[in-house]
Formats: sequence, structure tokens, C-alpha cells
Amino acid sequence: MQTILLTTVLLVSAGAFAQTVLPNRANVSLKLEIERAIDQGLKFLKAEQNKGGWWSSPEHPALTALPLTAFHGHPTQDYRSKPAGWMRKGYDFIRSTQKPDGGFYVQGYANYNTAVSMMGLLTADNPEFNDTLRTARGYLIGLQNDLGVKGTNDTVFDGGVGYGRRYPHSDLNNTLLALEALYHSRHLVKTDAPKLASRQELDWKSAISFLQNCQNLPAHNPATEGIDSTNKGGFFYYPGFSQAGSITNSQTGRVSLRSYGSASYAGLLSYVYADLKPEDPRVKNVLTWLGENFTLEENPGMGQQGLYYYLQLITKALSTARADQLETPDGEINWRRAVALRLIALQKNDGSWVNANNRWWENDPVLATSYCVIALEMIYRGL
Repeated sequence: MQTILLTTVLLVSAGAFAQTVLPNRANVSLKLEIERAIDQGLKFLKAEQNKGGWWSSPEHPALTALPLTAFHGHPTQDYRSKPAGWMRKGYDFIRSTQKPDGGFYVQGYANYNTAVSMMGLLTADNPEFNDTLRTARGYLIGLQNDLGVKGTNDTVFDGGVGYGRRYPHSDLNNTLLALEALYHSRHLVKTDAPKLASRQELDWKSAISFLQNCQNLPAHNPATEGIDSTNKGGFFYYPGFSQAGSITNSQTGRVSLRSYGSASYAGLLSYVYADLKPEDPRVKNVLTWLGENFTLEENPGMGQQGLYYYLQLITKALSTARADQLETPDGEINWRRAVALRLIALQKNDGSWVNANNRWWENDPVLATSYCVIALEMIYRGL
């Protein structure tokens, strides 16, 4: 059985970034602390499963996929070869939500639920899920926007993905989730027939076009010409809008969208999936912004909003980009150790994590705990 190496739980060799080999600098004490935190988190998650097989809400299968993904990332225990009955109930629930169009959803957030559910099923590495995953993959590809003249990228939203159904508007986060699921499921549609393969694949060049339209980098996004220098290289939510707001130049009156942390790590990770090279200026500039704004106390530009998603994205993006160190104004930082210690310090006595700020559902301990366990599992493998 082919082992699926997913960035949500394992380190991945992605394109040209794979040429740098991660050194084995195991820190036994820290790894033991991390494993203990993972075990406590998973114990909490297991106890939170509903009798129907789902977690948190039956309206959103993604919230069931995240805990299952976390279990499959355990650094020393194999949950794949003989999945327990409670795990099978979770997979059965996810599959029960699949619609005739291929998506996993109940009513809303179709792309979000489908993409995250696909990642949960992929981590199981079960051939029985392959046909289901192929159908879902085709659904995600069909959500890619081409709003103007077909095939021309003549609108700033072309190439991106939105929530789907009632909310098709492209945004950076939904695009990342779709790219991630498609990247990791591409082995399911490999074929020797070029025409067939093209119908089973995303327009990745168009996706890159959308991504750069979300980056504060005038050389690749003319709409950001004259931006405040502190935002250069970072990302915002979608063209014309940043969750972190905007800043007006007092002299020129030019309005710049603020770059913020979670969006900028999402942008970096999306570029890696799209196979941009490490020397590409779009990649180099976002890494520069991330280093200049590195903090673990908040989601830069957003305060405590989305803190745990931000901490997971740090881990996922830098691991996938094979960046062992991050250059900050104070010098290089061992981000793995720093993020691990921060997450361990934030863990509750019952093994959970939860954000007092309810933005993006992070006041749900199942969601926040899944993010943190997945991050710690990736860190463990990189030490």
C-alpha cells in the first residue's frame, strides 16, 4: 500500500524545496515533551467524538476530518493498519456527507469541508476510499474560478477558489485548502493519456496568477504599487480586501492593504504546492516578510484571532518549504523548538487547546486541539 505523506501530518518533499535535506538534530527531552502533549491532545479528542461518529458538528465534516488527521500523524503509533471501530465510524460519517457532485458538505462551506475531508481520508491510506477521493477531487477542480473570458485570467479572482455553492468568491484560504487536497491526491489520477489527465488537473498557472494578486509585491501585482514598505512581500485575504484592514499614506493618500501572518504563511505554502522555486522573488519576498514579523504571541496583524491556525500554518509552511531556520531581525531562529514550546505552554490541563477569541471557530476546543496536535506531530518529525 502506498504511504501518503501529507503536510498536515508528515514532512513532504515538495518540488525544488526537497533539495535541502533536513538534518537530524534530535532533542530527546523536547521530543518526549512533544509526544506527551500529543498523547494528551489525542486523548481529549477521542473523548469528544459523538456517538454518530462525528466531532463538534454534523453540519461540517471537516471538523471530523481534522481529529482523524491528527490521529494518523502520531509519531510512534500506527492507526492505519488496524483502525479502531470509532475511527471507522468517523470515516463512515465523512463519506455519508458526499453529494452527487462529489463534494463533502451538508449545506455550506463546500470547498472548505470537501478539501479538509479529503485530507482526512487521504491520511488513512485506504484504497477503499480512492474512488470517493477521485470524485471529490473532480469537484474541487470544478470550483476553480474563471469569471471573465474563459482561459484568459482577465479578472483578479480567476484561478482562485472560494467557499463554493452560494459563496464562490475566490479567497486565499479556500484556495490554499483546495491546492493542498489536490496536490496530495494527484497520485490517484496519474494516467498515460494526456487529454484525460488535463481534465483531471487544476489550472495551476491560473492558480499562481490568483495567488500573486493576493501578495503585496508590486513587481508581480501592479495593484499594490506604492504600498507601505512594511507590507511588502506579505499576503492579504483576496484582491481588494485584507482581514487586517488597510493603511493610508498620509503624503500620497495611497491606501495599502495590510499583510498579516496566517495569510502570508498560506501564501508561502500555496506557492510551494504550485512548485515555485526557492529563488523565485515571490517566495523570497514572503519569507522576508515572515521573518521580519515573526512572533508566537499573536497572529501578526490579527492579534489573537486565528492564533492556532496561524501556529499550525507556521509549522506546515516552513516544514514543506524545508526551512530549518527563519531569518529575523534578531538573527536566525530555530522555529520548531520555539513553536513547540509555545504550544506546550498553551495546552490546558485536560489536554486541549482553545482560543478565547471565537474568530474562525477557534473557541471550539476540538478544532484548536486538532490544529495543535497536527503541528506538534510535524515538529516532532523535523527535530
